[in-house]
Amino acid sequence: MAVKITYFVHGTTTDNLEHKSTGWLPGELSQKGIDQSIVLKEQVDINQFDVIFCSDLQRAIDSAKYTFEGVKEIIQDERLRECIYGDFNGQDSSLAKYEEHITEKFPKGECMLDVEKRIKDFCNYLLENYNGKHIAIVAHKAPQLAFQVLTQGKTWEEAIDQDWRKTKSWQPGWEYIINN
Repeated sequence: MAVKITYFVHGTTTDNLEHKSTGWLPGELSQKGIDQSIVLKEQVDINQFDVIFCSDLQRAIDSAKYTFEGVKEIIQDERLRECIYGDFNGQDSSLAKYEEHITEKFPKGECMLDVEKRIKDFCNYLLENYNGKHIAIVAHKAPQLAFQVLTQGKTWEEAIDQDWRKTKSWQPGWEYIINN
């Protein structure tokens, strides 16, 4: 069996608009982010999901609530948090260079392999508890890239280089399959 995941990124934050990398700071949705989350509700069939998971950082919680609250249960999970940028949390986004921190941790933070480990643990949890289910996730950039590494066999370099944020190719959800 397997778990099907549809992955949604949180709405645009005030930090995004100011070209800051929020990291483990809570983050606040901008009006654009609120609107994106509300419109997403009309772009996907919410009833296809058995359960909704989101990061426990405020911007992901708020995005999940605007899209799913009152329709589906939303479970917060800290393993879905963004990468800890350490000293760079809340700083200019030019400092949060993932390609330079695949194996080397951000100062007082994590590296991409740390995020991958968290997401792998989360995937194992899903297989044990939600096998055969369709799960929606609302979270962040680094966890999404980790799903690509873990489920699509991409290297971190490939996942970072092919990231939809670089090509401006947003879509209403990305699908991943977790197998044993």
